[in-house]
Formats: sequence, C-alpha cells, structure tokens
Amino acid sequence: MRSRAVAGTSVPQRGDAVTAARAQVGQRRRGSLADVLARGKVRGAAALLGPAFVASVAYVDPGNFATNFAGGAERGYELVWVIVMADGMAVLVQYLTSKAGLSTGRSLPELCRERFGLRANVLLWVQAEVVVMATDLAEFVGAAVGLNLVFGLPLLPAGLATAAVAFVILGLEQRGYRRFELAVIALLALVGLGFGYVFFAVGGQHYGQLAAGLVPRLNGGNTLSLTVGIIGATVMPHVVYLHSALMKNRVQAADVEERRTLLAWNRRDCVIGLGLAGVINLAMLCIAAALFHKPSLTSISNLASVHAHLGSIVGGGAALAFGVALMASGLSSSSVGTYAGQVVMVGFMNWHIPLFTRRAVTMLPSLIILALGTDPTQVLIYSQIILSFGIPFALVPLLLITSDRPTMADMPNHRLTTILMLAVTAIIAGLNLYLVYDTIAGLI
Repeated sequence: MRSRAVAGTSVPQRGDAVTAARAQVGQRRRGSLADVLARGKVRGAAALLGPAFVASVAYVDPGNFATNFAGGAERGYELVWVIVMADGMAVLVQYLTSKAGLSTGRSLPELCRERFGLRANVLLWVQAEVVVMATDLAEFVGAAVGLNLVFGLPLLPAGLATAAVAFVILGLEQRGYRRFELAVIALLALVGLGFGYVFFAVGGQHYGQLAAGLVPRLNGGNTLSLTVGIIGATVMPHVVYLHSALMKNRVQAADVEERRTLLAWNRRDCVIGLGLAGVINLAMLCIAAALFHKPSLTSISNLASVHAHLGSIVGGGAALAFGVALMASGLSSSSVGTYAGQVVMVGFMNWHIPLFTRRAVTMLPSLIILALGTDPTQVLIYSQIILSFGIPFALVPLLLITSDRPTMADMPNHRLTTILMLAVTAIIAGLNLYLVYDTIAGLI
C-alpha cells in the first residue's frame, strides 16, 4: 500500500482511504435491496422472487396427484371449487407466514418459542413432526413411484435413488440459498410443463361443467373425505413453517420504505408462485375428469393405473410427461420437506441436528413402506388427510403472531386480513371435525 511516513507512522494516502470507504459501503450494500435493484429490472425482479416458488412445490407434491386424480375420476368437475378455494387459502396463508419472517427476521416456530410456554411449544413441535413425517412419506413414495414409471426401477431401489438425489439438492442449500431455490424451481417447472402437455394432449374438456364446478357443494358419498384430502394436500402445514424461515434476512432493507417495497415483492411472489401451483392442481383434476370420469374408469385413481391408461388412451408421450412430472414433484418436495423438518426442530425446541442426519432417519419409514409393497396411492391419500388435521396447529399461532403489532412492527395484519384468516381456520377445522364425526358414525 502506498503511504507516507509522518512521525514514524504510516498514514494512508487519499486514494487508499477512498478505496477502503468504497469497500465498506460495498460490504453494507451486498445483499441489500439497493444492491439487488441495481442489477436491472429483470435480474433484480428474478432475485426478489423465489421463496414462494419453493413453498409452492409442496402444493403440487405427489399427495396432490393422488387426491386430485381421485377427485376428478370419482366426482368429475364437482370439486373444482375445492381446488380454487384451497389455493386462495394457500396464497393468504403463505403471504402471512412469509411476512412474519420478513418483518421479524425469525421463523414462525422461533416466534412461537418466544411467545408461548414450554408445554405449548412441545405440543406444537410433536404435532409438527407428525405432519412432517406424513409429508415426507407422501413425497418420498411419490418420487419412487415416478422413478418406477419412467425408468422401470423397482420401488425399493427407486426409493434409495430418491434419497441420493435429495441429498444432492440439500447439499446445494449449504452453498447458498439461491442455488437451492433455483434447483427446486427447475423441478417445479418440469411438473408444470409435464401437466401442460398432458392437459392439451388429453383434450375433451367440458368447460361448462368446469364452470359449474366453481359452485360449492357436497353431494354425499366420499365427497367430504376427498374434499378434506384435497385441502390437506394443498394447504401444507410444514411449508407454513418453512416459508417464514426462507424469508429471514434474505434481502436487507435500509428503512421503512424499503421494507414496504420488499413486502410488495413478497406479495407478488406468493400470488405468482402459489397461483402456478393452483393451475397445476386444477389441470390434474380436469385431466382426470375428462379422461376417467366414466362408468368403467371412475375407480382409476391408482397412480400406476393413471400412467398406464394415459399411455393406452392418449399415447406414450402423455404417459411419459405424467411420470416425469411425478418424479420431479417427489424429488423436489422431498428435499423441501426435510428442510422444513429442520426448521421445525430448531425453531420450537432449539435442537440442532445435522440436516443429512435428519434425512437419513426420516427416510426409513418410507423405505419400509416401499419394501412391504403397500399400495402407494392409498398411502398418499391417507397422508394428506393427516396433513389436514395439522393445519389448524400452524394457522392459529400464525394468526396470533401476525396480528400482534409489537411483534410485527410496521407489518401487522389489517382487520380484513384477520377476518379472512379466522374464516380459513374455521373452515378447515370444521371440515376436519365433520370428517371425524362422519367416520365414527359410519363405524357405529
């Protein structure tokens, strides 16, 4: 470094001081909103989007395949309103949980640990772990079925391959959040492209019946269980916890105005990401309604049967697109589910277990299910019903925390938002209670 001696010391020249000052400013700006927006409109917008797309992967996981195809095959377009309602709920819920992470710099489980007592947090943690296990089972089994359909791998080796790929995707997260996000988004794009192709390849859509399906109604039979299963597969408790963690200190805001800008971008992220998931779910149900809602085919909800009939009725391209979409869905959502499990454990209990250790432990039940030869589609449907029962345990704390002005600072819920969240929570809890009553009454 150039310097001049004064009284036995080294005094930096003006150019060196300017360089040091610029370095300090650059360090402060790195990761800031100003730094992101300086990249240009396209690159800046792309950098501000992402967390909701990662969360949306859980909304098109293999459990959605099972429930949506079962609903479309058995009830036709009758449950379109359930898909639309569930996706609207998902947008609201994910926006609020991401807002909590953005506002506080802490995940929802961490906020629960600060706000509630030890007993309440233990209860929340235990039920969250059950939810994560049910999620992991659905995603792991779904990915294995996808690999089986595309490559012909037996289910157990396909499950082991799923574990290996999930380890690779999780390894990307250790190298920075953006690489992990982009890998998951790429797999989500495969799911969307796959169902876009299948939808137009199948054709034969009855748009009048689709419009009529927007009117809410429950016509008896197994409609209620399918409704609860679809909601359980769409509004996912584990990504309610995860999305808040994804927003923690992701982009730094220098003042209140920048915080509002980040919140606006977060709102766009949720609408676009969850909106895309809703379109994919609707495409699944419409494909099943157009192709399988016939007297001889209504029982075709098994994923292997769906794949086989797509091949025989529509063509090998449609069957391949379905299998690739299922495989991509399972691989991406499996990694996201493991990440969510880590967020839950660290947040509620402040216990730190290496992510790869957790993945190795949680995949064991799935491997056992695959080894036993249990019907994967039934496993997926039952797992979604379990997930639906876990939703209120995530929504009630979310509502309490995001409505608290001291916690949320300049981002508390508006009154209308609070009312909508109360309605969402009441609808889901009411459906679950009715399902319990209906099940018990059927056994007596």
